Amino acid sequence: MSRESDFYLRRLHSLLGIIPVGLFLTQHLVINHFATRGAEAFNNASNFMGNLPFVLFLEWFVIYIPLMFHAFFGIYIAFTAKNNVQRYGTFRNWMFLLQRVTGVFLVVFIAWHIYETRIQKALGAEVNYDMMADILSSPFMLAFYILGVISGTFHLANGIWSFLVKWGFTQSPRSQTIVTYVSMGIFLVLSVIGIQALLAFV
Repeated sequence: MSRESDFYLRRLHSLLGIIPVGLFLTQHLVINHFATRGAEAFNNASNFMGNLPFVLFLEWFVIYIPLMFHAFFGIYIAFTAKNNVQRYGTFRNWMFLLQRVTGVFLVVFIAWHIYETRIQKALGAEVNYDMMADILSSPFMLAFYILGVISGTFHLANGIWSFLVKWGFTQSPRSQTIVTYVSMGIFLVLSVIGIQALLAFV
């Protein structure tokens, strides 16, 4: 791969991680949070999203294709990255490492989540409150999903910081520090929303 091609692919990878993948993650967590209002509220919200016009087009071209590119190219980035936290244990180096660790874990988690929900739906199952309650009745699966949510919210929040730096929006040390605090806030807020949603099914 040429240096120029690698540069543009990394820019595309960064962009797709925010739009549309990051926006979809946020929307997905908010929809799931309706479970805190009871089974009927969650089922109504889920059915609304599942019955949107052109839902198959939206799923493939707004979610699955961008997600697959971001995931597969992200794996390439993760396994070709030079992590140096042992020599330079700075905050940003740890964030760099955790971004790649959470990315690899999320490939496994998302694949499993799609299998348990979307593929089961294609096989005739109904994706509703009872399905998620059954999945999360296992303490192992509950812990797995909590780790998945935290990994996803961290990956998005830290990815926002990386995106703004890569695309030249935050160049000064002060602006990068401000965005660090903003991204931490996004991580905390989305994590609370996601974990509250999961616990609502238990």
